[in-house]
Amino acid sequence: MVRSPHYVNQFNNKNYYSEIIDVRSENEFIEDHIPGAINLPVLNNQERVIVGTIYKQSSPFEARKLGASLVTKNISNYLEKYFIRKNKHYVPLIYCWRGGQRSNSLAIILSQVGWKVQILEGGYKTYRQHVRQELEILPLKFNYNILCGLTGTGKTDLLHKLSKKGHQILDLERIANHRGSLLGKEWGKKIDYQPSQKYFDSLLLQKLKSFDVTKSIWMESESYKIGEVYLPSKLWHKMKKSPCLEVQLPLPERVKFLLREYTYLITYPNILKDRLIHLKSRYGKEKIDSWFRWIDQKKWFDLVQDLLVTHYDPAYQKSISKTYKNFEKMIYFADFNSIDIEKILES
Repeated sequence: MVRSPHYVNQFNNKNYYSEIIDVRSENEFIEDHIPGAINLPVLNNQERVIVGTIYKQSSPFEARKLGASLVTKNISNYLEKYFIRKNKHYVPLIYCWRGGQRSNSLAIILSQVGWKVQILEGGYKTYRQHVRQELEILPLKFNYNILCGLTGTGKTDLLHKLSKKGHQILDLERIANHRGSLLGKEWGKKIDYQPSQKYFDSLLLQKLKSFDVTKSIWMESESYKIGEVYLPSKLWHKMKKSPCLEVQLPLPERVKFLLREYTYLITYPNILKDRLIHLKSRYGKEKIDSWFRWIDQKKWFDLVQDLLVTHYDPAYQKSISKTYKNFEKMIYFADFNSIDIEKILES
């Protein structure tokens, strides 16, 4: 049966759509997209630039001719290599920037095959507006418990132990792909970049929508900025008013934990030096030189301990005293083996 594409304004009904297809260029997709969408550009990065240049500098008509040729070629390739495997019950949701020509070009062809094709009305712009609106409202519907503690107290580990106990957790550092400090961007990974601000928003909203509003969410005591991305203002203000529980561990235990967790500090000493040099204006050449000597001598325990005492602990204490006022309790553990999740959960 020959069908026509159908416009919809819903894009999160996973039980209805077989998959969501973003037909924008690769760069547009990387900047932000609906989580879970796949990217099948009808015009790739280079093609889009070429067509756009001809449109502006030469002739809109010539640009449309070339664009049609390129789009047809790309869609033909997708039909042969991707859509050929889809059965007759396949229901894709397609979107481009505004829900116009690019999404229609693919939707019309797939509809003619006989699939029930949906187009997101207003395209990505509709989706982005939805994200912004939801992040003004949804974070305020939850109650949060904030895990506080100096660097090296294993707050992220504690979060995931709470998750295993069935509690809701929001790991903002994982979403941001950054540990929230000068040395928090892990180098040496295959994926060592942070998401754009827009895609961070998308991932955050997706996670918030998965939570039960009748249950509290456990989080770390983050700053307003994690690496290069910012928290939504409504979430940040709600976090600052939430009850805070501080976990304390002896300094040597924290150093040992960081050496286990931040192995890339040791693996890439030259990159470590490049990061530390940014602190020269604050602590002076003599302090930086001493850190560099410890790196060259592989005195990692001495280095990390002094970084905590000199930089991280004072910075954290200053930040936490300004940000989180609602301290409920402090819990001291002698080492990581003695950490008791049930003790943390006690009211």
